[in-house]
Amino acid sequence: MLDDTLKASIREAYQTLVTKRQLKPRWGQRQMIAEVANALGDPDAPQPIAVVEAGTGTGKTIAYTVAALPVARARHKTLVIATATVALQEQLLYRDLPDILTHSGLDFTVSLAKGRGRYACLQKIDHHLAGATVPALIPLYPDEVADLAVEDALPVMESMVEAMAGSHWDGDLDRWPGAVDDALRRLVTTDAVQCGGRRCGFINQCPFFRARDGLQEADVVVANHNLVLADLKFGGGVILPPPEDCIFIFDEGHQLAEKCLEQFTLASRTPSTRQALRETSQWLGNEQQALTEFTDLVSLPGDLLTALADTAQLNDEVAQWAQSYLEQQADQSAEYRFPLGVVPEALRSHAGALVEQWQRQLELAQRLEATLDSRREEAEVQLRDTVDNWLGNAQAMVARAQGQLELWRSYREAEAPDLEEPWARWLRPASRSGEGVVFMASPVLARDLLNQHLWRRAAGVVMTSATLSALGSFNRLVAMSGLPEDAAYKRVESPFDARRAKFTVPVLATDPGDSEAHTQEIIEKLPEVIAGDWAVLMLFSSRRQMEAVVEGVSGLLDHAVLVQDSLSKAQLLDRHREHVDAGTPSMIMGLASFAEGIDLPGAYCDHVVIAKLPFAVPDNPREAAHAELLEQLGRNPFMEISVPDAALRLVQASGRLLRTEDDRGQITLLDRRVLTKKYGRAILDSLPGYQFDLGGSD
Repeated sequence: MLDDTLKASIREAYQTLVTKRQLKPRWGQRQMIAEVANALGDPDAPQPIAVVEAGTGTGKTIAYTVAALPVARARHKTLVIATATVALQEQLLYRDLPDILTHSGLDFTVSLAKGRGRYACLQKIDHHLAGATVPALIPLYPDEVADLAVEDALPVMESMVEAMAGSHWDGDLDRWPGAVDDALRRLVTTDAVQCGGRRCGFINQCPFFRARDGLQEADVVVANHNLVLADLKFGGGVILPPPEDCIFIFDEGHQLAEKCLEQFTLASRTPSTRQALRETSQWLGNEQQALTEFTDLVSLPGDLLTALADTAQLNDEVAQWAQSYLEQQADQSAEYRFPLGVVPEALRSHAGALVEQWQRQLELAQRLEATLDSRREEAEVQLRDTVDNWLGNAQAMVARAQGQLELWRSYREAEAPDLEEPWARWLRPASRSGEGVVFMASPVLARDLLNQHLWRRAAGVVMTSATLSALGSFNRLVAMSGLPEDAAYKRVESPFDARRAKFTVPVLATDPGDSEAHTQEIIEKLPEVIAGDWAVLMLFSSRRQMEAVVEGVSGLLDHAVLVQDSLSKAQLLDRHREHVDAGTPSMIMGLASFAEGIDLPGAYCDHVVIAKLPFAVPDNPREAAHAELLEQLGRNPFMEISVPDAALRLVQASGRLLRTEDDRGQITLLDRRVLTKKYGRAILDSLPGYQFDLGGSD
């Protein structure tokens, strides 16, 4: 149970905030505060985890901050708030948290956590400005490095150094006043592998480590899901404090499992590997004599050169096999997924040989790295930069070999289906020209990964979103993320009156199963459906259908039509608001990314039109592998995956309408399957309590 002192602190902070901000206390917000505080503040809870689905308008940020921060401070933990989008991260950092700090009486400090790739690396900039008098660092993925001549970037680098020296800039590339494109970013940043860390000569001025050290002192750290998961993947405590010292808040938590799978996906691009091996061999050949003299490892550089050549040959052989295999597939698709994750014996044989060769290369590279590291301090001052670059390249060799070993071990062991810890494995061309192959492998479910790296280790976790449940249950979320059964689960209803929205399913002659006929009927009916509406958001599950409708209704609507990707999302939304403010009817047509995270309150949206039930397009190898797994277990993937996911997406899409207490309007679903199919009733029942007009159906 939550002790009385903490309970009083939380209650006082909330009451102070509500009073100073002149807010109306919301029942759902108080429910969420109680749920989070009780879950995190119970000293006897084996896994202090709260899962709270909080409807639009609940005020989640206030609820979880006011509840979790006093608990975190009492337990001497860092509160890490992670979001899935940059927009919400910026809202937290620049609006919500400063507002809570000002009005709640809580005293806390906030820092933003970002990876090395967001900060300038002084060592690399110094290396470029010095005229590359020391051996260059070999990129991990050389074929992906944009072609930007160093001399073209030197003026910008000089300006960066001057700005940092004058304390006008802190090295954060997101705050650099000029443009920083991908090519420039690669020239002036480093990664975890090649970063010299505490031994770097620029450590005291390093923008990344200065920011990282600030995280250790902050009460609240704002991050994103990807950064948290990357930190956990590397063992925790690399960028953020160790998970045992953190209480995590995952806002937009419904995306956590998918982002976890993306983070832990393994890949090997044969052209990238070939080029990296070639460039590493060239570097090693050029430096062989100097390395031998410095390390006294007489045979090691030569052994490494032999290992690199042997690995390159095996890499080319497996690429040739895979290209031939892809060409032989009956459907001639650009991508091929191995059924149940089982790969052919020939590929397992190639994988076994690659495991042995990469293992040998790893051992040799680790010996070189260890020797260089131990003897670095012995180097004369004028040789120190050269040794640091040697060490960076040795570290890159180690990291590349470790990544390759993970991938090829996965393929070598893929002899039979693993129904307990299933994996998806697939191939795809490395380029449009068809040269080279990418080998991919990924866990099908995030449950084991999150259990190992997060649920068991974190001091506490809160997962929240407006959509965590599906069909009235958290079962789908638990199955995907492995959340423990004894976590606290709570659904908090939106304070907005759902009856202010009318949910309509008009009479239609076509079924979305006949895509062409359904699209044509949408084109014919759309002018009537949105007649008299000033601000419309229309959502599609298929880009092809969206483009066909856009073309088909051209000249038939009174509305200014704005189409996703014709402008950036921010520009498109601004243009839509400008139209509405000017009294011009406006309509946005978008895909799935416009079904969540879009905020068009009041007059900016009075009608949401949904072209069809948002069933996922079955083109994701992981999702296809999951469906295949369920079939293998005698279960129904359509009912266990497709229907719950479609219900959740329909709730998200419908939720674009009511964004404030005063909003009202209409939601139209142009898909009668919600009435004609057995699963339709379950989907309808999962929606809020709208007024329903089902086109004459009961």
